[in-house]
Amino acid sequence: MNRPLYIITGLVATTMLFAACTVDPNAAGVEYMPDMYRSPAPEAYVDYGSNKHLDWTQQMKDAAGVTPVLSRKPVAGTIPYTGSALTAQFVMPYPLNNTPEDYERAATEIKTPIFATEKNIEKGKLIYTRMCMHCHGKEGHGDGAISRNGFIEGIPDYATKLKDLPEGKMYHTITYGKGLMGQHASQLNQLERWQVIEYVKCLQQGVSTPEYENGMLKLAAAAPAASDSTATN
Repeated sequence: MNRPLYIITGLVATTMLFAACTVDPNAAGVEYMPDMYRSPAPEAYVDYGSNKHLDWTQQMKDAAGVTPVLSRKPVAGTIPYTGSALTAQFVMPYPLNNTPEDYERAATEIKTPIFATEKNIEKGKLIYTRMCMHCHGKEGHGDGAISRNGFIEGIPDYATKLKDLPEGKMYHTITYGKGLMGQHASQLNQLERWQVIEYVKCLQQGVSTPEYENGMLKLAAAAPAASDSTATN
């Protein structure tokens, strides 16, 4: 009476057995519920979209205001782990806001955490050459290519108008921008900002080629700069 059932069960089992076989030695055969043990590995900054927008082009997504669900920015105030107390100081949130009042506060409250070493100053000089010289000029006289071409005029000289500009105000300006100068916080990390400031402090003394002794800055006497009675903060 149960013989037909046995036969049917045997045929089904045999069919499933052969269906699971494959000639590819690297294949796993037919997998039962593979999603249970083969979890997807999406990349963090790839826009996979959703099922609804999977076939949309990027232009269609932009027009509809569809944003990637995986490309999420860190929560405001997130502090990355550096593994070292020495480098941790360069990832802490900047305490001042982009206001005129905090710009003035930066003069006394924001101080450099690095020393005027040859390594820091030469790295700052390299950054200055790549990112600042086109406006401020090779020696910081405000005569860079953009100024000479007439695109921006009146860029102040570090050795005259900006001779007494505090390092804290420099850092605040690099972080937020000021006047025609845009912010550079997205291009320079905190350590790089302080390194370029160390080189700018040399330019304030009229020295574009610093000298060193035992790896530390040794400022030579600078030639007196042209008198300028205008002080710029």
